[in-house]
Amino acid sequence: MEPGINFPGVCSVGLALPPNRIEQGVIADALWQAWGTTLQDRGRFDRFQRSVQVNNRYLACSIEEYGRTLGSLDRTNARWRQTAIDLGADVVRSGLDNAGLSSSAVDHIFFTTVTGIATPSVDATIANQLGIRLDVKRTPLFGLGCVGGAATIARAADYLRAFPDEIAVVLSVELCSLTLQPDDLSTANVIAASLFGDGAGAVVLCGGRRARAAAGPRIVASQTILFPNTEALMGWDVSDNGFRITLSAGVPVLIRNHLRQAVDLFLARYELTRRHIRHWIAHTGGPKVLEAMEIALELPSRGLERSWRSLAELGNLSSASVLYVLSELLNSEDAQQGDWGVLLALGPGFCAEIVLFHW
Repeated sequence: MEPGINFPGVCSVGLALPPNRIEQGVIADALWQAWGTTLQDRGRFDRFQRSVQVNNRYLACSIEEYGRTLGSLDRTNARWRQTAIDLGADVVRSGLDNAGLSSSAVDHIFFTTVTGIATPSVDATIANQLGIRLDVKRTPLFGLGCVGGAATIARAADYLRAFPDEIAVVLSVELCSLTLQPDDLSTANVIAASLFGDGAGAVVLCGGRRARAAAGPRIVASQTILFPNTEALMGWDVSDNGFRITLSAGVPVLIRNHLRQAVDLFLARYELTRRHIRHWIAHTGGPKVLEAMEIALELPSRGLERSWRSLAELGNLSSASVLYVLSELLNSEDAQQGDWGVLLALGPGFCAEIVLFHW
């Protein structure tokens, strides 16, 4: 299959991280100070911290601030809104600069997050700050979680197929640390506190008639797979104290059992198999999720090396995580003309999003 000229293209990726880079050991010490009296077994706790294979994370607040900032939804969400606006404006500006475009070129902003709420959504404030045109279209998407980066790229590409002369910006801002529940000692919350980090990413996409100027790949196709009756595997319970995570140990099992068939059926529509895919761009769901994806896709151990590296350096950035892996691939110049790639993420629903790239 040879993609036609009207497929949207990836112009650039912009990234932005909060200023607080904190080593995992420092975070672990702070968590133990809060939870150690109840958990009691420090050796087991430290082994768990090592098992998530995260070395550093970037957080919205300093360690000292979390005790003062967290505790109620109104306080954490106010902090989320201001930080999301600041990081979001930085990352959209960076993406446009990398693409050699001005803010006036943007026709549509697609915004995704799962870690805070605002009405109007923060993309409106960002558009005003950056001087984006008054007729810009906005599509905010909430609740997609880790799948959001891939899903929002797919929805933006769908839009650009109908408007091939336009420019769309996909914006993800996730401040996972602001959802921490200090009084929740469930396994799910301990995992979240040890795994998730904060960050933002923006992908600038151009319609097919402008895609010849794109530095990155064309977006050939995408597909969502909603696995039936799996809503309870992952999500939020919303309380007076904010977002309380639900997370099931069944997620890696579902991936191992069902992802291969879903990917194979998708690729077969375009006369492709997994052997044709040179670049796998996977969200950094954690060690067990990455291992399950490698098993399902029949990749070698550490076959998703860029994702493993991003996990170690940043933690899981929810919807933004796959944008960081994509950016590293684009900056590496490993992709050559004619290569095929798949961008893949999983998240609440439970669902997968598959995006097919061609260079």
